[in-house]
Order: sequence, then C-alpha cells, then structure tokens
Amino acid sequence: MKALPGPVAVTAAAVLTPLAEDLDGFTAALLAGRSAVTLGGEDTGALPVAALDGFDLSAWADRHLPGEDATAARLRKVAGRAALPARTAACVALRAVRDARLTGEQLADGTALIVAGSNLALAHQAATVLGHDRAPGRLRASYALTHLDVDTVGAVSELTGIRGEGWALGGASASGTLALIQAARTVAAGWAERVLVVAPVAELSPVETEALRRTGAMAHEHFRDEPARMCRPFDAARQGFVRGEGAAALVLEHPHAARRRAAPVLAEITGHGQRLDARRGTEPDADGQAAAMRAALATAGLEPDDIDYVNAHGTGSVLGDTTEAASLTKVFGARSSLRVNSTKPLTGHCLSAAGLIEAAATVAQLRAGTVHPNVNLEQPDTTVPLAGRTAEHLPLRTALSNSFAFGGINASVVIRLPDPRP
Repeated sequence: MKALPGPVAVTAAAVLTPLAEDLDGFTAALLAGRSAVTLGGEDTGALPVAALDGFDLSAWADRHLPGEDATAARLRKVAGRAALPARTAACVALRAVRDARLTGEQLADGTALIVAGSNLALAHQAATVLGHDRAPGRLRASYALTHLDVDTVGAVSELTGIRGEGWALGGASASGTLALIQAARTVAAGWAERVLVVAPVAELSPVETEALRRTGAMAHEHFRDEPARMCRPFDAARQGFVRGEGAAALVLEHPHAARRRAAPVLAEITGHGQRLDARRGTEPDADGQAAAMRAALATAGLEPDDIDYVNAHGTGSVLGDTTEAASLTKVFGARSSLRVNSTKPLTGHCLSAAGLIEAAATVAQLRAGTVHPNVNLEQPDTTVPLAGRTAEHLPLRTALSNSFAFGGINASVVIRLPDPRP
C-alpha cells in the first residue's frame, strides 16, 4: 500500500445538526454528552430520531449571515425552494468557505466540489408522488430537477462559485467518509488545490424507515420512555440504530496552498483505506473492516500503536457492533491506552452524512484533547477499550474514523492534529 505523498490540511469544518449549527457549539455539546434523540411523530412510526425539526433556510441565513444581505438573498433564491438535502448542503457549504476565509477567486480557480450521498431526497420524492396521485395538475415542473442528487451539486456550485471538478459520490452509510477519501486523493494528486466536501441531510420517506424497522435494524422498543437512551453502541442492551438528521462540510486543502494564504489548519488527513466484502447484503464482515483500517494505517505510514482514538461506526446494531469490535481487536488488540467511541448516541445515525459529521466530531475531540462520553454505555459486551460515560481528557494526537455500509463497503480515514512546528 503506497503512502500518501504528504498530509492534506483541513481548513474548515461546518456542521448543521440538532445539537448545534457551528463547530464550537457542536464540540461543547459532544463533550457535555448531550443527545439530540427524541421520540418522533406518527409519520415516522413514533420511532426515536435526532431530527432537524423546524429547520428554516431563511432563519439560518439571519443567524449566520448578519450584514451579508446579498449573500443571504442569493441563498434564498438558489436553494430556498429546493429539497431539504440541497437546502442543508447550501448552508453548511457557505459556512465552510466563510470559515476557511476563501475568496471568490480562490473558489473559482483551483477548488473542486464533492457531495456525499445518493438517493438523498427520498422523502421529497415520496411526498411529490403522493401529491401527484391526488392532484396531477399541481405537479411543479421543477421536480424534474429537485429529485436529483445533482441538484445539490448545482446549488452549492452556484452559491460558492466553484467551477472546478464536481460530482456526487454515493456509498450508503459510508458516503461521507468515501467523499473525504476522494477529496484527499484529489488534493494529494494535484488535481485541485482544495476540495469542498459537503454531506447534506439524507431524508428517508416513511417507506424506507418502515422497511429498516422491519429488518430489525432500528431501535424501537427498549427505553421508549427515555428515547435518548435508545442508541447504545457496544452495550449489552442495544437493539439497533437510531436515525439522525445532519449535514456537514469540510474544506480540504494542499498544505502549501493553506500556508500561502495563511489559512487556519484544524487538522490533517494523513491516510485512508477502502475495501469491499465481495458480497451483497446487510451483514457486516470483520475481515473487510480490518482490511480498510489496515490500509488507512499503511497509507499514513503508521502502526496500530500510533492511533490514540477510534471514532467507530458504532451504530448500536446487535450484529454490527459485535463485528466491528472483532475487527478493531484484529487491528489494535486490547491496548488499554486506546479509546474507542461512537458519536451516534448523541447525533443519531445520519446515514450518508454520518462519516463527514463524525470526521468533524473527531477533529473537535482532537482539538479539545478530550474524548466525548458514550452516555448510554452501561454494560459493555466487548473487551475493546471503550470511552466511558463521562468525558475524558487525554493526550490525543492521531485518530481513525470508520464508516461501514450495506453492500459490504468499508472505509477508514486517519486524522491527526497538525504538527505545531513550522
């Protein structure tokens, strides 16, 4: 496995979640162990969910674009009537390029765009189909565009002015991490100076939600009176995952380009790995997961002992967590100084956006030197060195973040703090 020619700088990380709408607030919520999971309404079958209830693009613009009336007006014009994925992508994209201090010229020349996820607007599609069935004459012609994932690419491109390469990249629950990997490869290969990676909210219709419930993949019975306790990665009482809604955007940049414009560097991507299980279906495979993690370590030029923290995929699935624990043991053994954690009890499982949101969570914990609590871990059923129920201050330097998806897709990235030396 060939090592990367050098690290790729992360110069901005923006989030839009029920916990917070900015990285500082997100970090504070994580370290406090605050969960956004509540019991959903009847349209979701009264299942637990961490939902972006009441998200309003105009209100977001008022909060995040004060004094920037022209930008706020353009946001409303371009994305105001788009489906939820495009609206959320537009917001985090604007926040990320603003936090990265990028100019219009820098975005237009040398910047690429990758949108993570596929089949993003399923709820929008289902509602439109039902509405068309009731009243065919009221169908909007704009649906020809709004149902497509590329509408998100177009909306973000128009709002940011990005004219380089751009596309949507799908891989189910691994989409966010796969997009991060492709962005790191793009920058490292010199195909672009920087890449804006955007993971929109992935919205399910009641049909997909019910199908997942019927497979037994979703938590729906235990702790119904306390929905925030229902997502329980690596706990003996776990029953399944809890759906979340969230979006994120990261700016990845060649270190020379970041230094040239004196941009802040939050973290670095130093390695990545992606492997398939060579089989269709939902059942995870420990060997494939371990292979992805080892590939990430190899491209980073690291040994397992160099990793301080693992942000596990950790959905709370009965079989999924057991398999991931086995793959982690294959790679890391039972080293007591390692910490393994999952962000999903706090954010829910944000589906195709999960990997990018959790990359932001990993960056946040590295910068804070603190592992956020695994608030629902009451009876661990693995010997993996898990984070506890309270935040823990540790000398964190290098982390691994995992995403594993249906269809046997396994992806891992190595994230580290930048070297403090010039």
